[in-house]
Amino acid sequence: MTKIHPTALVDAEAQLGQDVQIGPYAIIEKKVQIGDGSTVGPHAVLAQGTTIGKNCKISPGAVLGTVPQDLKFNDEETFVVIGDNTTIREYATVNRATDYSYYTRVGNDCLLMAYSHVAHDCKLGDHVVIANSVNMAGHVVIGDYVGVGGLTAIHQFVHIGAHSFIGGGLRVSKDVPPFILAMGEPLKYGGLNVIGLKRRGFSDEALKEIKRAFNVLYRQKLTFKEAISEIEENFQPLPEILTLLEFLKGSERGVIR
Repeated sequence: MTKIHPTALVDAEAQLGQDVQIGPYAIIEKKVQIGDGSTVGPHAVLAQGTTIGKNCKISPGAVLGTVPQDLKFNDEETFVVIGDNTTIREYATVNRATDYSYYTRVGNDCLLMAYSHVAHDCKLGDHVVIANSVNMAGHVVIGDYVGVGGLTAIHQFVHIGAHSFIGGGLRVSKDVPPFILAMGEPLKYGGLNVIGLKRRGFSDEALKEIKRAFNVLYRQKLTFKEAISEIEENFQPLPEILTLLEFLKGSERGVIR
């Protein structure tokens, strides 16, 4: 059964699924949708236009779907969508989008730790872990299985490739390719995310080819375009190599070096 604490404020236009639990003093505004089995903790705020998937856990004081911190925003109708099985910890914030994309999205099976901030028009994939007090600006795109260490700041429009891991207390101002560890100031390549890749079943052949490709990119003193050409011409077209090439070609901010 759905349970709503008597002190919670739930708008009549909100849509609650089966077995939803709403804690004391939580605020659920109109046009909010909450999927089956999800819980909303005390004093959390789910603002208009927020959709929460199934079996999510929204911790006390989290604020989702409030207007973006963008001076160009003109009160257009925009949205936040949170996937299934995602946990959002205490005092984390997720802003709704602008009319640039209309949707801020957080994927399935994600963890946003305390005081983290997901800004307008950001897109987070599945199985993303954002540690405490990570702050991202607008339009950030984060791939699947990415981890970001605590207190790291991410510049607007940055893309972070799948299966990468970024250390804590850093500044991300350029794109981070998939499959790697990123560390240092300024942020730089720190090797493959070998432990994470092995945990997710990457083959030895794939790991070997990925490492060779990053040696071309980072160790051979080639220009960015020369490195891409070298990888295209001399590497097997494994899915992982094609993913890397697609990311590199699509980078607009430039990748970390």
